[in-house]
Amino acid sequence: MQNSKRPTALALMLLLVLCGWLATSLADRTAVAKEVDNYQELQLFTDVLSIIRRSYVEEVDMKELVYGAVNGMLASLDPHSSFMPPDVYKELKVDTSGEFGGLGIEVTIRDGILTVVSPIEGTPADRVGLQAGDMIVKIEGRFTKDMSIMEAVKLMRGRKGTKIKISVMRESFTKPTEFEIVREIIKVKSVKARTLEDKFGYVRIAQFQERTQDDLSKALADLKVQNKGDLDGLVLDLRNNPGGLLDQAVKVSDTFLGHGLIVYTEGREEGSQMRFSAHGPGTEPDYPIVILINGGSASASEIVAGALQDNSRAVILGTQSFGKGSVQTIIPMNDDTGLRLTTARYFTPNGTSIQAKGITPDILVKPVEIKEVDEFSALREKDLINHINSPESNSGVPAQEPKPLKFTLDSKTRQDYQLLRALDLLKGWQILKGLNGKAA
Repeated sequence: MQNSKRPTALALMLLLVLCGWLATSLADRTAVAKEVDNYQELQLFTDVLSIIRRSYVEEVDMKELVYGAVNGMLASLDPHSSFMPPDVYKELKVDTSGEFGGLGIEVTIRDGILTVVSPIEGTPADRVGLQAGDMIVKIEGRFTKDMSIMEAVKLMRGRKGTKIKISVMRESFTKPTEFEIVREIIKVKSVKARTLEDKFGYVRIAQFQERTQDDLSKALADLKVQNKGDLDGLVLDLRNNPGGLLDQAVKVSDTFLGHGLIVYTEGREEGSQMRFSAHGPGTEPDYPIVILINGGSASASEIVAGALQDNSRAVILGTQSFGKGSVQTIIPMNDDTGLRLTTARYFTPNGTSIQAKGITPDILVKPVEIKEVDEFSALREKDLINHINSPESNSGVPAQEPKPLKFTLDSKTRQDYQLLRALDLLKGWQILKGLNGKAA
């Protein structure tokens, strides 16, 4: 019996070894086949390059050909990946410092069309009336179709005082409208703050730059001094904020969160898989927050809105945000060029990807034009003949009519319907809190 089993076991072992060898051999041959295919595709590139250099009607610089090929390769990936020649790469480095020469707009490619993500507040583009969603058809007479973002940015930037003409198409336009804009040194003030009414603060973050968190901390401290103590509520305005630095978005979120996940990213490389969580020290008091967003709120601003929304720290009010849920890494190359490459997607704490979706507001409020009207002079009780007078108070002094609350909002705020709704929400929050306290 034992002798008859031995050949069977040996045969089984040989079969397993043979199957393993065949599987390994098949995998090796598949890998080799892929390498051959890759080589053939690279061979196509070198063949085309050789033909252009030999047969094109004019002699073309080799570096120009390579730059063009790399640029086309990156542009085919997604709207945010691009190749940056030395001059463009140098300009990119100054963007995050908050000062550069140009118009003051953030742009992207949407369905092959150069589109305004948002104008930066207070810049030439903002003052002439450019809006989020505007489609730039021409720049100085050049059609922008199939133009890369970096090429468009390079055309729009320039020396202070120089003029540029761009043709814009908007949903409300019947045909493209031309805007003439004078370039300026764009000094973007990242954070602005003011008191709306007693104990209610307003902070606007225009862009996430190197000092945004520091500027936010100073702005909040100033608001507390102005209001002689902690705030009863805060409006955090992220409308038309095109984004910026990821680390600053995380720090801003951490300012208002004492614990919990802020954002996480997923990519192919190990370094692209990151998780960012809040820390207790330095967290702001737990006053109510309303965050304003719109279609111009993108990238880093969506991280902040998503983090505070998912952690139930703020109510989001406004309209759907832009939906840029990808992370770009700037990779320097040896010849002073750079790659802007999409390396990861980011997700809100609840695991929601906002890529091409955006942040959905808790309260949908569209912008509305507000016009003040005189109140109709209605007939009141005191106008009636033989009306009964008000009784005197217990002290014997005639009862005084209550004085109306002084309307302290500036004209710009009074015309901002979304901001007024946010302020009403905060004030209602406080009233309900007071009623609950009395009921207890």
